[in-house]
Amino acid sequence: MTAVPISLPPAIRTALRADSRRIVLVGASGWIGQTVCALLDEALGDAVADRLVCVGSAERTVMLPSGRTVVQRALSTLADLPERTSLLLHLAFLTKDKVSGMSREAYVEANKALARQVYDALAPIGVDRLFIASSGAAAFADDVESLEDLRLYGRLKRDDEDLFAGWADADPTRRRAAICRIYSVSGPFINKHDTYALANFIISALRSDPIAVRAPREVWRSYVAVKEVVAVAFGQLLAADGPAVQRFDSGGEPLELGHVARIVAEELGGEATGRPITETPPNRYCGDHPGWLALLRKNGLEHIGLPEQVRETARFLASLEAGSIRV
Repeated sequence: MTAVPISLPPAIRTALRADSRRIVLVGASGWIGQTVCALLDEALGDAVADRLVCVGSAERTVMLPSGRTVVQRALSTLADLPERTSLLLHLAFLTKDKVSGMSREAYVEANKALARQVYDALAPIGVDRLFIASSGAAAFADDVESLEDLRLYGRLKRDDEDLFAGWADADPTRRRAAICRIYSVSGPFINKHDTYALANFIISALRSDPIAVRAPREVWRSYVAVKEVVAVAFGQLLAADGPAVQRFDSGGEPLELGHVARIVAEELGGEATGRPITETPPNRYCGDHPGWLALLRKNGLEHIGLPEQVRETARFLASLEAGSIRV
């Protein structure tokens, strides 16, 4: 794991240290999972070895930024964990790009089996707090104007939301689930550098290449830092009280990609090239920014603006392979 100096806000760090729950992280190797590992490493210090359990597709050793290590268990052994009051973050999902050659039916079944495996382990291992990383795609599950792959992904994510909300509702006095539909995010451990527009823009700036937006239509996105999502998740779940099920969207000010490119250029140098808009309608994939700001205020947090998000993401990308950008 590349060492990245990131930390949670003081209020969330204090809440984590005061809480005794084991933290079970399903999907530790992904972008959000690596961020969680780094944040807990910094927040908990040596106690992270006792508090954090990583879970993934296979057993391995997870190296944390401090040099501490945590053993990752295979998902197939999740239900074998000893019972202990736990907060579980479920971040694992098979995206279509990772399962080339898999039929639609097999893809659906694989994801449903993954969700059921996590669900069936919750009660036996002692989980009473649960975070589900859903996707903004769930909002497009029934949108006939959207691409079929997006609708399928969205339906599977929405099914997961309902499955795990049902788990919390079954014992509302003891259980709590926070379900976040995540839209566009930023920050260290960003992956898919060719796919994500923000990574592409930042890498172009770091290479002194033009920062180009090529989409022939308006493309609107709203960005939040992954560490901000993690802070809200812990804040909601570790609060003294709250509803059994909390559903919310990530936020971020809605911005057209041309504007995003100009912000990258202003922060990192370089030139953002314009492009003619020749097609309609706009492509809009944005969360609920007013609702997100309300959640931040509730948890004593402040929104990290896009300029700072760009700088922090750029520091990570520039650090890969000692300054050599790997795409």
